[in-house]
Amino acid sequence: MGAGAVRRQGDAHPLTSKPRAVAPPPSGEPWTVMHMVKWSASYLELRGVDSPRLTAELLLAHVLGAGRLDLYLQFDRPLTAPELASYKPLLQRRAAREPLQYVLGSTQFRGLDLLCDSRALIPRPETEGLLDALSSVSGQEGPVGQALDVGTGTGALALSMAHENMAGSVLGVDVSEDALDLARSNAARAGLESRVGFRRGSLFEAVNGEVFDWVVSNPPYVATDELSATEPEVREWEPRLALAGGADGLDVIRPLVAGAATVLRGGGWLALEVGWDQTAAVETLLKTSGEYASIDTREDLAGRPRYVLARRK
Repeated sequence: MGAGAVRRQGDAHPLTSKPRAVAPPPSGEPWTVMHMVKWSASYLELRGVDSPRLTAELLLAHVLGAGRLDLYLQFDRPLTAPELASYKPLLQRRAAREPLQYVLGSTQFRGLDLLCDSRALIPRPETEGLLDALSSVSGQEGPVGQALDVGTGTGALALSMAHENMAGSVLGVDVSEDALDLARSNAARAGLESRVGFRRGSLFEAVNGEVFDWVVSNPPYVATDELSATEPEVREWEPRLALAGGADGLDVIRPLVAGAATVLRGGGWLALEVGWDQTAAVETLLKTSGEYASIDTREDLAGRPRYVLARRK
């Protein structure tokens, strides 16, 4: 699975004032939920972590086995020694700029609770829009039979299509066996093992001559010079294989577009998430192939062109 809307360094909202350190409680006094949240937020902010207060609350709620909003009902509760011992390493991991989703071990994607770790790219909200875009152009035809998810990563797209009955069965393929192990765990977690299968292979080499109604993909598309400018959470923690798209970001997209028509039935749809500045180049690749009757570009929630959909002749 590709990068989604990868934030570059400096893209975060600037701080309105210089972060101030919060002192720990006086000697002999316990750490309360409120004091820990405030101290942790300051600690994270001083280390450049985005949304430090929200992050501190989510980490502490995770340790306490509570919802984030439940913290507000127990702000004055002292934390126990075991709770503090569990919380400290998670806070340190996030302060080292490990992504929050990896620290927590899971993330939400279209109502699915997906296991998430460094074996695969973190599913982004922008990628949810790829399924919205596809369903909007193909919705008149109802659910399809078979769909193919190329570069499945955590399995987010494949599992969502099955979970939402957008396709009867889905095959997810990925070149990384580690990512596939994670995707299989997520399929079992969602109870979708009978409808979603996974195979190892680059692009279409594991398809074995099958034909699909839909081919979807969020491929690696971050250009080489842009990758070095991304936030530490991206460039230092997420798998480079799922991000790097070569000098112009199209190294994977070119063979993906070239091969998709060979596995799409007539009238089937190819749906891609790409960089907002790559849609014109991808449209040109699709037109040049001569395999598609219509090509459509859709915008993400920020109004940027991000999804390219093409219907096979």
